Amino acid sequence: MIILYIGLGGLVGAILRYAISKKINKSLPYGTLFVNIFGSFLLGYLFYQGISENVYAFLGIGFCGAFTTFSTFKLEAFQLIKSKGKIVSFTYLLMSYLFGIGFAFLGYLFANQ
Repeated sequence: MIILYIGLGGLVGAILRYAISKKINKSLPYGTLFVNIFGSFLLGYLFYQGISENVYAFLGIGFCGAFTTFSTFKLEAFQLIKSKGKIVSFTYLLMSYLFGIGFAFLGYLFANQ
């Protein structure tokens, strides 16, 4: 049953990531930045919330696993080097890492209120 929850969560997460990226990405990959930051927050929140194994499988592993994306993030960073230069790409990478870790911590803080 856990596999089904992971698969359904992944289906929803992947579709939502695609829709957000298509809507937000213009000249910079803001969609990927947004989904990775939001996913970090949600995962930090869920991990410390004490939810059931099934809910964590659906939201944490399935949804967040498909919603956030490390490979797209890296590809877009490389594409930024080619199209916008190293400074823009480095700024995007730095924002992604710092905000991702920061929002995971905020999720943890919200879960422990």
